[in-house]
Amino acid sequence: MKSPAELDNVPWHDLTHAYGPAADVPELIRALYEDEESAAEAIDELYGTIHHQGTVYDASAPAVAFLAHAVLHAPGKRDELLMMLAVLADHDPTAVDSPRWPGSPTAAICAELCRVLPELLPCLDDDERAVRRAAIRTVAAVADLIPARPRDHVVARLDTLYADDPVPAVRADALVALDRFGRETAALDHPLPEVRLAAALLGMERSVPPYPAELVEVVAEDGPETGREDDFPWSDTTTQEERLTRLLTRDPDSGLTVAARWIAAGDHASHGSWLAQDIAEQWRDREAEVLNLLLAALPHQQDTRALTGRLRSVAAWIDFLPEPGTDLRNTLHRYAVTDEESAEPALLALTRSRDPRALDLVLRRPGAQLIAAATRRFPDAADLLIPVIRRELAAGATGNAGIALIEALAPFGAAARRAEPELVDCLRTGRAAIVAARRLGHNGVRTREITDLLHRATQDTDGSLTTAAAVAHHQLTGDLDTVLRVFEPLLSGRGRSHWYLSRLEPLGGAAAPLLPSIEPLLDDERDWTRMAAAQAHHRITGSPDRAVPVLVALVGATPVGLSALKALAATGRVPAELGPTLRSFADSPRRLLGDTRLRGETHPDAELRAVARTLLTSD
Repeated sequence: MKSPAELDNVPWHDLTHAYGPAADVPELIRALYEDEESAAEAIDELYGTIHHQGTVYDASAPAVAFLAHAVLHAPGKRDELLMMLAVLADHDPTAVDSPRWPGSPTAAICAELCRVLPELLPCLDDDERAVRRAAIRTVAAVADLIPARPRDHVVARLDTLYADDPVPAVRADALVALDRFGRETAALDHPLPEVRLAAALLGMERSVPPYPAELVEVVAEDGPETGREDDFPWSDTTTQEERLTRLLTRDPDSGLTVAARWIAAGDHASHGSWLAQDIAEQWRDREAEVLNLLLAALPHQQDTRALTGRLRSVAAWIDFLPEPGTDLRNTLHRYAVTDEESAEPALLALTRSRDPRALDLVLRRPGAQLIAAATRRFPDAADLLIPVIRRELAAGATGNAGIALIEALAPFGAAARRAEPELVDCLRTGRAAIVAARRLGHNGVRTREITDLLHRATQDTDGSLTTAAAVAHHQLTGDLDTVLRVFEPLLSGRGRSHWYLSRLEPLGGAAAPLLPSIEPLLDDERDWTRMAAAQAHHRITGSPDRAVPVLVALVGATPVGLSALKALAATGRVPAELGPTLRSFADSPRRLLGDTRLRGETHPDAELRAVARTLLTSD
């Protein structure tokens, strides 16, 4: 190892880290020997430079010897410095056999750590439990690379820690580290729950789902409250809790069994309900089970924040139930009628359950998200909801709230025209003006005031507003010249072409003069632009010939792939070679798309599955 006095012997200016030349590394290392605040700031900076979001650099390995010296000689932060060494050396053992391993920054780091490791081994016997735990992780990080003689010594020390350390978490860590050294130890019946849990995790890592019942039983019994203190990550940067969640979500049956047990035991720190939510996010057709578990977990939440979080999860998944049960709806109603912070997500969930009691509560406590949910679930309640929307818009709703309120008018069709005065005011004052312009175009009511405002908006500097206003102006007046004036420069530029192309939908074939600007975009380098160009081309021409090849190439389990699939479905021409892909979308037990819902309420994965099933059925 090397002391700070030797820092100037390293050509740091010639080395690089995440932000360029590593000339600042010596200053950061010297700061480790200063007061606690300076040392903490230096560690944060080092994590951002020589180890940045999992990436290491050619300046990382030269820092190892200095960090090792700081572990033994700096006044504090020894556990954090040991953890930095472990994280720097993080690697997949199979990568060592790769031809790219020699000469890589990670190989150099591991070599340096192995070189200084003998001097760090006394940390395994340190008086502080956190230092011992971090030291165990440091030796485990290079378990596959330590030479034979020090390796035997390390394993002997780990054996002693596993057998005799007074701290159960340290003994559990030693068990995991021994496994990294190739020593499997049967410990499912160990008297300490921390050790049993560590053994079960190792067993799951060596298994494939479904997990053996004895492993699931140990996790269900020992998992919720075990090993939470100073739960340092292992060399793969995941804590025991994160490893446990990752493993349990691989096997949804086991995961839900464990979640149910944890919830029944009191849902300590919401671990059971979080696990259930994670399973719902990764697996299809588990929503009913997860909602039942979340319902059971509600009384166990320790504070309003936790309760609010669980109720938000209920609101997120309740749409997946064709008929939410009476117990669930009654429970939601009980929370929704309170004055607590948790009342709003409870009411949102109740509204999405289509419970008639929700409508009265929404009318008494209107919020943009609640109103939007109510208009979709109660489209026959226009006489009740439109006045509320008008009142909220007239009161000055803006931003996302204004957008949600205007979009909430869509289910009401012609009745939405009652909100015309408020929409005009939004357009005039620039509050949610884009969606206001679009709604005015859809409403189809032509007045001099509206057309003048729309025409004025087409001269704005915001392309999203000008395109929305130009299309709405055309819908009311038939004026195509303004559409061409607005769209032609935007489609020929390098901006957000796909956003502008999507605005053309109401024009249909009337947008044909724009085809010379649209057709080159079918070969654009950007996926979203090609997708939107193909969609627009089909809508304008009515012919799928140019659109289908572009859309087929884009179909996939991605946001743009889903949009391409929906656009392809609209063409009525789905090539047979897409059959296997569609079946994988329809039949996968795992979710293929994550939840990216903003104001929309349909889960993208549910859309992907539904469109795929429709296309397969139509064939």
